[in-house]
Amino acid sequence: MHHNGLRTAVLLGTLSALILVGGAWLGGGRGVQVAVLIALLANGAAYFFSDRIALSAMRARPVSEVEQPTLYRIVRELSTDARQPMPRLYVSPTMQPNAFATGRHPRSASICVTYGVLQILDERELRGVIAHELSHVYNRDILICSVAAALATMITYCSYLAVFFGGSEDDDGPGFIGALLMMILGPVAAGMIQMAISRSREFQADESGALLTGDPLGLASALRKIEMGARSLPLPEESRLTSASHLMIANPFRGAGVGRLFSTHPPTAARVARLERMAGYPR
Repeated sequence: MHHNGLRTAVLLGTLSALILVGGAWLGGGRGVQVAVLIALLANGAAYFFSDRIALSAMRARPVSEVEQPTLYRIVRELSTDARQPMPRLYVSPTMQPNAFATGRHPRSASICVTYGVLQILDERELRGVIAHELSHVYNRDILICSVAAALATMITYCSYLAVFFGGSEDDDGPGFIGALLMMILGPVAAGMIQMAISRSREFQADESGALLTGDPLGLASALRKIEMGARSLPLPEESRLTSASHLMIANPFRGAGVGRLFSTHPPTAARVARLERMAGYPR
């Protein structure tokens, strides 16, 4: 958790440096002032409203223990074992099997599972998935992802700002060529940031979740089923869904071709192999 807090601070520092350098490069105090305002709004929204944004994107609704007694029992048992408060539980009507966690800390955490994942997983596998998502909350991964998303948004914003305030080749601004490069490289940099953060945290949550349940193979089996289900029922790459996709336990999109290079999730085969090694399987 302390390591993740340091990473969050580094990301915030990078965001601040990007604002100052970008504003100076664009040649004017006005650009810096606008960028600072956008940065504050982006970080504030990411920090305080990221859970609502993600749940709304998946059209999730809260469920009671009467509706989902097995889900409540699993979450309560795991939360008790971890000596952490019980999170709020949501179910998304999406048929694709998937799950994600939101919340800045355990006291404000929410766990969301899709209708599809409840249909295809047995209780052992569902326990592994819930433990994985709870580990994201306990490791403060959600806060990191919120900051990473804000940083990615700012990089993309600066790339488009360069187009409108880039000046010409005769002044100190980046000019048309520089603006064009920023427009191309900005979204690429944003994607690389989200990819690096998300991939490392997924491996960490797999390990922490397996330690919480004491059953690495249960999660490994669930990951195989979820990947097959996500491939057969990919979600449309709409903006409301892409903003929440990095929170999910598996890539919800088809991810073919070049798009695979910017996937925010590590390959399922690599994750399963790590879990099998935890269970004592030979390499």
